[in-house]
Amino acid sequence: MPTLPELAARKKTGQKIVGVVAWDYQMARIADRAGADLLVVGDSVGVNLWGHANPFEVTLDEMIVVAKAVRRGAVSALVCCDFPYGPLQQGPAAAVAAAIRIVKETGADLVKLDGAADHPDGVEAVRRAGVPVFAQMGVTPQLALRYGVDYAALSRAGAQVPASLADELVTEAKRLEAAGASMIDFTNSGPVAGRLVTEAVSIPVLGGFGGGPWLDGRVRMAHAAIGYAASGIDKPSDTYAQVARVAHAALSAYADDVRAGRQIKGGIPVADGGR
Repeated sequence: MPTLPELAARKKTGQKIVGVVAWDYQMARIADRAGADLLVVGDSVGVNLWGHANPFEVTLDEMIVVAKAVRRGAVSALVCCDFPYGPLQQGPAAAVAAAIRIVKETGADLVKLDGAADHPDGVEAVRRAGVPVFAQMGVTPQLALRYGVDYAALSRAGAQVPASLADELVTEAKRLEAAGASMIDFTNSGPVAGRLVTEAVSIPVLGGFGGGPWLDGRVRMAHAAIGYAASGIDKPSDTYAQVARVAHAALSAYADDVRAGRQIKGGIPVADGGR
């Protein structure tokens, strides 16, 4: 299992950090065996597993249940659990209480604080309590609007951001590093601001949407990487696999076998020889 100092050392050598968002034991095992360095239990699990209308509705109890499963599946990778919306916004004391509970009950190695750039005092409090922090920052739609930037275009090749916006993001990253963050999750970094922020701090800067080779590593949801979402049945996605289509075909064949009275594949042989 890599340590946080070992991951930080990779920044100097240019060795990228591989992060995968996982929500269950089986996917955690697969990603771990595939060589992921970091498994992140993202709050997007609220929508994709618990069926909430948006990630803001996920609770601390729900995050802990999922993080326990991912921790059991991780042999070599570090495990990070997202804070749900609430504890960080309620102040340092609430943030520390939530971080300690997550670590004690799940065995997570660090916690991810979304919106951390607005709460450096919370980041520092959690770090002082002995819990490493993966601090999230980046370009939000609101920030892009304030600077007159086309938010949808930020992840495209050659995207540009005003120098004033890039300067603000660099300042935020330095503030998070000073508060004691172990790593930064730079949302929607883009090739310009992403490179500037990565070069401005000594801690690793990772990202998902809008990230790229200008960062110290990437984090991607497992179900997005393998085409697991049900929407992929009707419209193939630009992913490494088309799992939704394969699963749909397999389950459809199974249903046909059951309805036709045929032996299902992998079952115990029957008198008619099965299918």
